[in-house]
Amino acid sequence: MDWFAALTRVRAERRPAVLVTLTSVRGHAPRAAGAKMVVTADEVYDSIGGGNLEESAVADARALLDTGRPAAPVQRTFSLSDKAPAQHGVQCCGGEVQVLLEPLAVRPAVAIFGVGHVGLELARVLARHDLDLHLVDSRTAQLEPARLAPLDDAVATVRVHRAPVPEVVLGEVPPGCHVLVMTHDHAEDLAICDAALRCGHLGTIGLIGSSAKWSRFRKRLAAEGHSDSAIERITTPIGLPDLPGKEPAVIAVGVAADLLRTLAPATATPAADTQEATR
Repeated sequence: MDWFAALTRVRAERRPAVLVTLTSVRGHAPRAAGAKMVVTADEVYDSIGGGNLEESAVADARALLDTGRPAAPVQRTFSLSDKAPAQHGVQCCGGEVQVLLEPLAVRPAVAIFGVGHVGLELARVLARHDLDLHLVDSRTAQLEPARLAPLDDAVATVRVHRAPVPEVVLGEVPPGCHVLVMTHDHAEDLAICDAALRCGHLGTIGLIGSSAKWSRFRKRLAAEGHSDSAIERITTPIGLPDLPGKEPAVIAVGVAADLLRTLAPATATPAADTQEATR
């Protein structure tokens, strides 16, 4: 499988990987600049030339994956000489190459349970970001193509779930998925919260609502057997409570801003620098 097809596969399978690119070549080398391969924890797709060069690049790539956290790209220089240090056999082509290793993080996943006024506005914001976006509702009308038309040019991969029993979808979302509960029905919200606390594969769990609603939910969840520490996994209210305005778009912006802060990798550009760069 070539590197481009491999990128598509590991992205779809939500596997972390490293894209390895031969960025420059001086003298003789097995491959020309621009050769690429994709390295995962247990597979290598395509080739940058084999031998010590490739084996060393694979080892470096897997070291980046082993950190378990977002990593910045790394550039390495390899001498293809019989006098150069080599752990995986001698390559005496005579050239020198530079290799760029770019870690490819797994796309975040977010599931919005309840695509009402706030849910749709939130989906419109999140759809502009590189993530898997799951939209779940028990009401068919809320998920009609015409209503979701504003998401047609989404950057995100939008997955629509028409679910009479919405909590069942929790078993279909990927590991680490962040769950936002905002349906039209408090009974549905409670059922989803109860089911979410029984799932070990989810990321954060957020619930829209008032303090009075949460007080009732805490009692009901405790009655269902959830411990205080488990119940604390649920964040409510969600978003930015001090943001003025109760319009759906305002609430959605606050929820999206808070969530995107959670999703931001450790290597993200500071906000001030980003704003300066885009003026």
